[in-house]
Amino acid sequence: MDKSLEFGAFTQKFLIRPSPTPSPQTLPLNGLTFAVKEIFDVEGYVTGFGNPDWIRTHSVATSTAPAVLSLLSGGATCVGTTVMDEMAYSINGENVHYGTPINPCARDRVPGGSSSGSAVAVAAELVDFSLGTDTGGSVRVPASYCGILGFRPSHGVVSKDGVIPMAQSFDTVGWFARDPKILNRVGRVILQLPDVAPVRPSHFVIPDDCFQLLNIPSNRLTETVIGSVKKLFGSHVLQHKNLGEYVEERVPSLEQFMDKSNKHQGYIPSLIALSAAMRSLQRFEFKNNHKDWVTNVKPHLGPGISERVWEAMRSTDDNIEPCHLVKSEIHGALTALLEDSGVLVIPTVPGPPPKLLTEGGTLETFRVRAFSLLSIAGVSGFCQVSLPLGRYDNLPVSISLIAKHGADGFLLNLVETLYGTLKEQVEIAEKSG
Repeated sequence: MDKSLEFGAFTQKFLIRPSPTPSPQTLPLNGLTFAVKEIFDVEGYVTGFGNPDWIRTHSVATSTAPAVLSLLSGGATCVGTTVMDEMAYSINGENVHYGTPINPCARDRVPGGSSSGSAVAVAAELVDFSLGTDTGGSVRVPASYCGILGFRPSHGVVSKDGVIPMAQSFDTVGWFARDPKILNRVGRVILQLPDVAPVRPSHFVIPDDCFQLLNIPSNRLTETVIGSVKKLFGSHVLQHKNLGEYVEERVPSLEQFMDKSNKHQGYIPSLIALSAAMRSLQRFEFKNNHKDWVTNVKPHLGPGISERVWEAMRSTDDNIEPCHLVKSEIHGALTALLEDSGVLVIPTVPGPPPKLLTEGGTLETFRVRAFSLLSIAGVSGFCQVSLPLGRYDNLPVSISLIAKHGADGFLLNLVETLYGTLKEQVEIAEKSG
């Protein structure tokens, strides 16, 4: 196929079919195709990690990552590996070596990273679903930018064997789909979940302060979600909250990560602090994982990536214990807020995808707000799904649902239940302007 028709999503094309079985039609993923971010080992291929110097200095994989094997065992066919941001260290999706995959929803906009190619392959209908990883937002962001579904599971529930680590305290194996039924079917296989009847949500928490971080009118998202929830579950399940105040009160260890300079006025101080703790621990763990390779090989890294990687190389363990304390406290605080079957509703990111090749300084406000939102599930380890909510100014926008750690099956079922009604509400909103 002409590379232009593939939207630049793939690094390698190949075909790995599921093992023959007497009744393939009974397998949950029978007939479906998928692609894999080149951070996963696939036997017989070098795991690329988004960088040609990495490929040059590493051998072919001698086994396939268990997460990939589970999908093959479920009946799906793997068709190749996809482009990613170098060393998984960006949420933009731009790769200076292999080119930036084309966002099928908005060709002049970034596709989101670091699982850019995996998201684009799904959005461009080249595969039925795909695998990515999410450390700081690398499934949720490209799902939002490309107008598809993206699921970040609870931390630690999917095997990361055969996956190059970025920062273990936050790394998760996630997946993309266009269809909520396929998203759920993939989840059932990869999480080894039984089919169970959907559990009715006890409450939906709408944090009004989080929606004030949007760079589009917040009611474009909130009215769609609130209308859908009321229609399906009634207005009594809706709760409005100031999440920033709640987190500041319940996570006292954030105090030492608070910005004392007031340079982030108009933001949410406790969530800025939460993302600061996340990035601090992320840098330290990245350094531990990759310092020897980075300092010995001195790889050619693209703009933005290079600065982040070398900043990580200079990190120390000064704040590491407080970071782990923050993780524990935010986990407890959100568990108390959501209980067994509550749902937190937030914007996935602060708005539509930025333009290609936007200068770093211009992106800074967007990035700060984005990581404020992304760190909620990232640091707590809770599961999160990004759902497309149509377009604003002809650009894709999204919403996210977060549920407690271990409630992945509940959240996958909820997406199936809610998705059709959300689409109806989106159509109403778009028609009314």
